[in-house]
Amino acid sequence: MTKYVRLGLKENWRQFWLLVVINAFVGGMVGLERTILPRIAEAEFHIAAKTAILSFIIVFGIVKALTNYFTGAWANKIGRKNLLTIGWLIGIPVPFILMFADSWNWIIGANILLGINQGLTWSSTVVMKIDLVGEKQRGYAMGLNEFAGYVAVALVAFFTGWIASEYGLRPYPFYIGIALALAGFFGSWLFVKDTRHHVSHETLSSKVPKLKNIFWDTTWKNKNLGSVTQAGLINNLNDGMAWGIFPILLASKGFSIAEIGVVTAVYPAVWGIGQLFTGRMADYFCKKDLLFLGMLLQGIALLVLVLANSMATFIVLSALLGIGTALVYPTFLATVAENTHPSDRAHSLGIFRLWRDMGYAIGAILTGIIADSFGINASIIIIGLLTIGSALIIFYRMRCLDNYSKKIFRWISNKIKKDGRDGSTTMRCTGRTEKTFIAAG
Repeated sequence: MTKYVRLGLKENWRQFWLLVVINAFVGGMVGLERTILPRIAEAEFHIAAKTAILSFIIVFGIVKALTNYFTGAWANKIGRKNLLTIGWLIGIPVPFILMFADSWNWIIGANILLGINQGLTWSSTVVMKIDLVGEKQRGYAMGLNEFAGYVAVALVAFFTGWIASEYGLRPYPFYIGIALALAGFFGSWLFVKDTRHHVSHETLSSKVPKLKNIFWDTTWKNKNLGSVTQAGLINNLNDGMAWGIFPILLASKGFSIAEIGVVTAVYPAVWGIGQLFTGRMADYFCKKDLLFLGMLLQGIALLVLVLANSMATFIVLSALLGIGTALVYPTFLATVAENTHPSDRAHSLGIFRLWRDMGYAIGAILTGIIADSFGINASIIIIGLLTIGSALIIFYRMRCLDNYSKKIFRWISNKIKKDGRDGSTTMRCTGRTEKTFIAAG
């Protein structure tokens, strides 16, 4: 069966772009809550404590993280398409619950379902795209995947904010969610094809050794995988803070719900669009450098955020935060894929995404406790310092094996050393082998 399978984006473009669209629907489901749910907590349920308000993010993060793990562990047994379809089926009730919930416990329940939905659907689309493209374009594939997801987060966050400002917090903003959930379910069920045969095909030629202990190697023991995993956790830790605290911080400074919608949309919009470029960069430049720069930029943007007062300043800082996140997000996934054997990949990605999305819960808990005890600014400063600390771990622990400049240097070196006859030199870079033919001198 595998002899009829071809790897590559062009070779599998129909299924690849269908999965891009499906992942846009996945992202839109998160954007549904991004702008208005903290405002609903304060305005309709009269919840004042920041820890209580952020409880929906805590539940979402824990459930999504655990679901990511099981999605990776079950991907080879149950099938990617089946997990994707089940995830959408679980997501259909979410917008209805958010529309009609008469207590905060119902909101928490909706976020349990949303966490399962996101873990099954987003993880499945990530794994399936990596399966389809093979070794050559993993960064680009992940850039397109995350671009679609987070631009959708931004667009839905903006439109729900606008609808809420015109027609009220409920129910109208959540009508978007009904359309997204139904489109995602039927698109996955009727048109997506499983990619397990692509994995079997790639396994035949892969030279990446299998991990001895997938969980611990991905979590910390392997220097590259462990560095990526801790950075993923810290990245989503500060994203969880931004999700819950930004709307509250902006409201405390007198911004309207429509203005809050603009600011909260800028961050994921820049994050999403930027990945069109940073994903491709991850195929050519040193992944360590991209990860270090991205985490450092996020940390600096958060520290400066506490000084902001004007709308323009918040937009600029949100954009910088988005650029930093865009640099790391597709690079995380491409690095994990590159450092794992095809048969280990789905499981390793699930473990990485377990820890990464656990950052949502840790960030929400930490932010809520610090904000209630010392104020919102203190929570932002501490999260910013943790983000810079994560960048330093990458700088000192990761190894840079895939540098584009290294390619050029080695090509020049081989050119200088040519012995006057036709030959070829093999270069190992970004997990694949390439040949450079040297003309006779």
